[in-house]
Amino acid sequence: MVTTRSSTSARANGTQQSNGKTNGTISRKQPRKRASDDKLETERKRPRLAEKTDRARWRMLDEKGRHTWHYLEDDEAIRSWPQTCADKWYLGLDTGLPTLPQPKKPIDSVVNGLTFFEKLQLPSGQWGCEYGGPMFLLPGVVFTWYVTKTPIPWYVATEIKNYLFARAHPEDGGWGLHIEGESTVFGTSLNYAVLRIVGVDPEHPAMVKARATLHKLGGATFAPHWGKFWLSILGVCKWDIVNPVPPEIWLLPDWVPIAPWRWWIHMRQVFLPMSYIYEKKWTCEETDLIRSLREELFVEQWEKIDWLGNRNSICPVDNYHPKSWLLNTVNWALVNIWNPYLRPKALAQKAEAWVSKLVDMEDENTDYADLAPVNAAMNTVVCYIRDGPGAYSVRRHIERLEDAMWVNHEGMFCNGTNGVQCWDTSFLIQAATDAGLEQDPRWRPMLTKALKFLDDQQIRENCKDQQMCYRQQRKGAWAFSTRDQGYAVCDCVSEALKSVILLQKTPGYPQLLEDQRIFDAIDTLLTYQNKSGACSSYEPTRGSELLEMLNAAEVFGKIMVEYDYVECTTAVVTALMLFQKHWPGYRAQEIKEFIGRSVKAVKRLQRPDGSWYGNWAICFTYATMFALESLKSIGETYSNSSYAKRGCDFLISKQRVDGGWSESYRSCERMVYTEHHTGSQVVMTAWALIGLMKADYPDIEPLKKGIKLIMERQQPNGEWKQEAIEGVFNKSCMISYPNYKFTFTMKALGMFSQKYPNETVI
Repeated sequence: MVTTRSSTSARANGTQQSNGKTNGTISRKQPRKRASDDKLETERKRPRLAEKTDRARWRMLDEKGRHTWHYLEDDEAIRSWPQTCADKWYLGLDTGLPTLPQPKKPIDSVVNGLTFFEKLQLPSGQWGCEYGGPMFLLPGVVFTWYVTKTPIPWYVATEIKNYLFARAHPEDGGWGLHIEGESTVFGTSLNYAVLRIVGVDPEHPAMVKARATLHKLGGATFAPHWGKFWLSILGVCKWDIVNPVPPEIWLLPDWVPIAPWRWWIHMRQVFLPMSYIYEKKWTCEETDLIRSLREELFVEQWEKIDWLGNRNSICPVDNYHPKSWLLNTVNWALVNIWNPYLRPKALAQKAEAWVSKLVDMEDENTDYADLAPVNAAMNTVVCYIRDGPGAYSVRRHIERLEDAMWVNHEGMFCNGTNGVQCWDTSFLIQAATDAGLEQDPRWRPMLTKALKFLDDQQIRENCKDQQMCYRQQRKGAWAFSTRDQGYAVCDCVSEALKSVILLQKTPGYPQLLEDQRIFDAIDTLLTYQNKSGACSSYEPTRGSELLEMLNAAEVFGKIMVEYDYVECTTAVVTALMLFQKHWPGYRAQEIKEFIGRSVKAVKRLQRPDGSWYGNWAICFTYATMFALESLKSIGETYSNSSYAKRGCDFLISKQRVDGGWSESYRSCERMVYTEHHTGSQVVMTAWALIGLMKADYPDIEPLKKGIKLIMERQQPNGEWKQEAIEGVFNKSCMISYPNYKFTFTMKALGMFSQKYPNETVI
């Protein structure tokens, strides 16, 4: 239900054709009379959305790193809670910040950048930002609101509508897996349904266009597994179209090679609530809206769809990772033999109870924030089914879903997690220290606040029931976002630890983390190494890559287990090297051996062209920067290492005439370096320059050209404008890191100014 203050809209009708559909309009049968018809009539007459909200009324509240957006409808509230500079910047409003002196040297550009970025520092000491890009996140949250009958305020509905309209494909009007991708059934079917839920009329021109694209792609019967799953919860699809998600797999003994504890954390935490909901085959209350969506999302008549026969139907553009013959065989056996004939009821009940307990453990260990909004939305539905609408678990989940929502100049959307707080704060500290500005009294208050934030966000204990819920050791670690979310990632631990050490070993900064807390972080880092010598992300690799044969997601690759990541490996190596410099006696031999194995792994991961493949940002430029940094940490540079030389030669070969670097997200998908069609990007340029300078590349001229481009792109107030998307996960889905255009550009400029203090460049 959308609560709104606007006027009432009418429903559109079309002229029926033989297939029950019209070109641009929809014919509708007379709805059946039901006991709840009065309520449904109210739903049909719900008011039209507002065109836009007043951006001056939006506020982002920072509560020790928890970010939530609020719309102030009361004028007195506006006066008592004025918009901050950060609020205005997030919303695309004029910040009113002054023009700064024209930089003459790279260090002047760093100072201008810090002068601007300092104004965006939040009260708790960190920097916020959007973390959007994926187009399948928002639907999960909105569908959860709908099925749990959570009212959607008019201003939320309005800005969701505005965001999806702004992010529709400029040519065909659909939506893709992410904001730069082509239209897919997954993105178009789910986001179309979101727009209908928030109150957009099906005959709105944008909806007509999107629906035509969806139908050209085959309609919702050709959605991938996750799409069919959500549409079945809504009752738009029947559950027969969903390939099995059996909860009894969670009862497998730990020694079994396919046991879920071996899966990548995101995969297992999504399939955990999916299995509970699949077991229940739960569907929300049928409404006029649901019946309308049944007519709008499919090419064929809903009553005639062969649901079971379309389990494996998927549009080619969605099918990034086709199901293996093994998975198809397993699914066939589950549907046709195990479920109808062999499955003991007692086993099903035991599995359901265990899955339910594991969901509760995830909620308790994160205070209902959960790993990310995908499983948070699904866990909310689990609690709604199991505990009822008034339960604390449901109410708390609904509150915590707000943590992932964000508002920018385009509208409201869902972030990939509850933020990027610890990650971005760590890189800002390092940018300042790489420029030699940490001892400047001008920047000490800003950096001290950042240090205090990292102090507050260090995770001080392991998870409750850690072994039972298969969680990695985390005491002394940092999460990607906040301590509440509580999932340690080895590169997040490493970058935060480096930042803490860099400041606490600088005279004048408070000693907030005593040695034992530093040692706790090291103890946890040393648990992350794989047998290969490399490091993964959340946990060491627990299962074989053969588990990809059971990858049911279809839209993602390399999703079933943890892999060796050069970026994560480098972060751990450089953190351990910095730690050894100041505490040479603590676990010295173990650390030495760890570093040796890791660097060998980095060398082994180098590709024949000299590059490294990046898994967490785009792509070869990003990973090559990190790899060259890890080689530098053991004294290997361009002059004495063939690995470093080939890495530098690769980067130099990709420099453009204007001095910049330009890499597209297509590199991640194709695993071949691909330039971005818009030209040079300041973020990729900074990554390349950092790598070259870490490797002591001997020719200054390519460096000067890149630095010149970054300086020329800087705005008079010190900021850099947003360019192409920067991040990636699972090869096929891109995600935004808008603060990278500050942290990495300033790092590159600062490193250059320290290395070549007399160069003016411009």
